[in-house]
Amino acid sequence: QVQLVESGGGLVQPGGSLRLSCAASGSIFSINAMGWYRQAPGKERELVGLITRAGTTNFADALKGRFTISRDNTKNTVYLQMSSLKPEDTAVYYCTARRPSSGLGSTPLASDYWGQGTQVTISS
Repeated sequence: QVQLVESGGGLVQPGGSLRLSCAASGSIFSINAMGWYRQAPGKERELVGLITRAGTTNFADALKGRFTISRDNTKNTVYLQMSSLKPEDTAVYYCTARRPSSGLGSTPLASDYWGQGTQVTISS
C-alpha cells in the first residue's frame, strides 16, 4: 500500500503563486507515475499533470505555462508549482500515484492511490 500526503495549499490572491508538495510512503516500489488532479465544487475531477520517474509527463494543455510539475525520486515527492493564479484555479488539489501498468491516461479512474486533498483558494 502507498500513502500520499499533500501540503502547501492555502489562500492566495489572484496573480499569486503557490507550491504544492506530495510525499509518498509505504510500498514506494509500486509507484511509477505521480501527479495531481483537481476538483472544484460541482465539477468533475480533472487532470493537472502526471510525471513518471523518468520524467515523462501528461499535462493539461490549458495549464501549461502557468503550472509546472516536478518530482524528486530520492524523496518520493512530487511538486506542483502554480503561478499567475486565477479564481478559476480554486479547487481541492489531490495528489495521485500509479503503478507502472496504469499508464499516464487522463482519466482519474486509472489512478491507484490518492491523497486526502489540499484546498487551494484564489480570491481577493
